[in-house]
Amino acid sequence: MIYLLLVLAVLLSFVLVLLTKPKDQTNIKLLLVFSGAFLLAITFFELVPEVYTEGNTKGIALFVLIGVLIQVFLEFFSKGAEHGHMHWQLDKNQFPTVLFLSLSLHALIEGVPVSGDNTVLYGILVHKIPVAIILSIFLVNSTLNRGLTITFMVLFALMTPLGSYLATETTFIATYKTELTALAIGVFLHISTVILFESAREHAFDLKKLIGIVLGFGLAYFL
Repeated sequence: MIYLLLVLAVLLSFVLVLLTKPKDQTNIKLLLVFSGAFLLAITFFELVPEVYTEGNTKGIALFVLIGVLIQVFLEFFSKGAEHGHMHWQLDKNQFPTVLFLSLSLHALIEGVPVSGDNTVLYGILVHKIPVAIILSIFLVNSTLNRGLTITFMVLFALMTPLGSYLATETTFIATYKTELTALAIGVFLHISTVILFESAREHAFDLKKLIGIVLGFGLAYFL
């Protein structure tokens, strides 16, 4: 069931974009801010305490920092698509392999902490929806042909469930679940803080975005 939810979060977002063809992304950006705050809070409330009770604290911190570096490395290729930035020129008949691989590795890592119907699952779902909508808008409005666009979104939708499956069902990977979760924490910290820091244009005060952040923190606390 959790795998189905993770797939549907992406595919339904894609279908929504196909049907509505949104032009104004203001509300989507607000949802992105909310999702960044929610994911950040879930990381601190759920994942950080979990990994620090199961391993060497300095070693765990090292893996968290490696996770941050991995995300920085991935964004060199994705150009920030994981947090809503789309700075790509796509060819009509050429699959955007570099973008796909960077987003897919990010999605695989974020699937690692998801096991069962837990709060982390909700954090990932809330994070994926606005990102999938923004990615869908970009692909639909690009010159990439529709068949490749659909292929991209379907394969991308499968990556997070695949990461969760490998982390729970593969013995070798499951052995290092704590370390891999620490990597995911680093990825989440980088993604969520970038979203929050970039949400204020020229560092101007924005009440709507502040409310979105507070709601994200509050919902994560009470779940």
